[in-house]
Amino acid sequence: MPSQKALIRRPSPRLAEGLVTHIEREKVDVDLAVEQWEAYAEALRTHGWETVEVDPADDCPDSVFVEDAVVVFRNVALISRPGAESRRAETAGVEEAVARLGCSVNWIWEPGTLDGGDVLKVGDTVYVGRGGRTNAAGVQQLRAAIEPLGARVVAVPVSKVLHLKSAVTALPDGTVIGHEPLVDTPSLFPRFLPVPEESGAHVVLLGGGKLLMAASAPKTAELFAGLGHEPVLVDISEFEKLEGCVTCLSVRLRELYV
Repeated sequence: MPSQKALIRRPSPRLAEGLVTHIEREKVDVDLAVEQWEAYAEALRTHGWETVEVDPADDCPDSVFVEDAVVVFRNVALISRPGAESRRAETAGVEEAVARLGCSVNWIWEPGTLDGGDVLKVGDTVYVGRGGRTNAAGVQQLRAAIEPLGARVVAVPVSKVLHLKSAVTALPDGTVIGHEPLVDTPSLFPRFLPVPEESGAHVVLLGGGKLLMAASAPKTAELFAGLGHEPVLVDISEFEKLEGCVTCLSVRLRELYV
C-alpha cells in the first residue's frame, strides 16, 4: 500500500543565520522556532504521517528546510544540487535517509542546480521553477531522471519569490493556488485559484481533504473551508522570517511501496 512517511530535520542552532533573498531580514527566535517545528511534526503525526528524522546538520543554518535537498517521484529520490553554494552540505544526510527508506537514488550534477522547493507535483505533471536557485541544466537533469517514470515536466519562470513553491502549491483536485502578485505567469496552470494572503499559497496535503497551512493565512483558510477542505493551521512565524513555508519543512513520501 502507499506510504505516508515525512522526512523532517531538526532546526540548526544557527537557524537565525539562514539565507534571506526576497525579504528584509528580521530577528529569528531560535527557541520558539524549535517549538514551532515540534508542533509542525506533531501535526503531521496526528494526521497519519510517520515522521522520519534526517540527522541534524548543525553547521547548516537552512538545513531545517529539508525539502530543498531532494525531489522524490514514485520511488526515485533525486538528490538536489542547491543553487546557493552554502547549502550544498545539507544533501548528504538527506541522501542517507532516503537510501535507508529504499529509494532509488539519483543526483543533480554540475553544472546543474536545482532546489527541491522549485518542484511542484500535481498528479503526473511536475512543474519546476526556473529562477534564482534552479538553472536550465538542473531542469534538463530533472526531466531525464523522472520523465521515464511517467512524469511530464513543465518549466515555469520564477522571479518574484525564492522558489516556485513560495509562489504556488496545489489543492487535492489539482487546482494550483497562489497569491497573484507573486506568481509570474498564472496562465501556465490549467486551473488557477488566487488566494488573498501570501502564506495562503502554501498547503501540504495531509489526506482526506485536510490541508496543513500557516496560521498567518486566516482568510485563505476560510476560503478553503468554504470549498469543503479542512485547514489544519500551524504557527511557523520564525520560519516565515527566512522565506520558509509549510511545504519546505518536510518531504512527503507517498509512493514507497513496502
